[in-house]
Amino acid sequence: MDLTDRQRKFTFAAIVVALAAVGVYLTLPASEVRTRPAATRPAAGGSVAPAAPTTAPPGIGTAVTPENFDIYRLLPFAQRDFAGAADVAQRFTAAYGTYRFDEDPKAYIQRLQGLVTDQLRIDLERSASAPGLVQDRQAGKTVAESSAAIDTIRDIQPTSVVFLVTGRQQLAKAGVKSQNAQQYAVTVSRDGGSWRVYAFEPADTGQAGDTG
Repeated sequence: MDLTDRQRKFTFAAIVVALAAVGVYLTLPASEVRTRPAATRPAAGGSVAPAAPTTAPPGIGTAVTPENFDIYRLLPFAQRDFAGAADVAQRFTAAYGTYRFDEDPKAYIQRLQGLVTDQLRIDLERSASAPGLVQDRQAGKTVAESSAAIDTIRDIQPTSVVFLVTGRQQLAKAGVKSQNAQQYAVTVSRDGGSWRVYAFEPADTGQAGDTG
């Protein structure tokens, strides 16, 4: 009976050692994942990284503090991508609100062409060439100069960003000078390797921002 007790003690000790070894082993994969290059890490939840960013966001695996928190690691675009998109939205809004009564509509569209998608360029050209609009500007000898300010981001999608942009226009019409401010929802999306304005409208009418 004493031998059986010793055998039970030895067996128990062996089980304890085995469980401790398993516990050590289970901690190894997490350490290996932390040291594995970011490019080889599997995407969380099996999701596919969006094609639009120049580099995939790395995510945050360490403890978050106010000093080390980098919001761009949680967004679909890097900082320079957001800056490029914001620059296009701002320059487009300023160019959209700048025109002259004696300017050929084609010259006006030419200034916008590098900032917008092909479809939006067609829509803008049709609008700028409308006989009623052209005649009204010529009759009033209208001259408009506009600047633009980025106000905020309304929405972020995997391939696009919607900015709220305020255009401030200095207007001279029929000898009368005035100022006008209008806030727009400007959707900027990836078009090949560049950012282009995909859509825009007054901000108070809403803008989904999803370009599909």
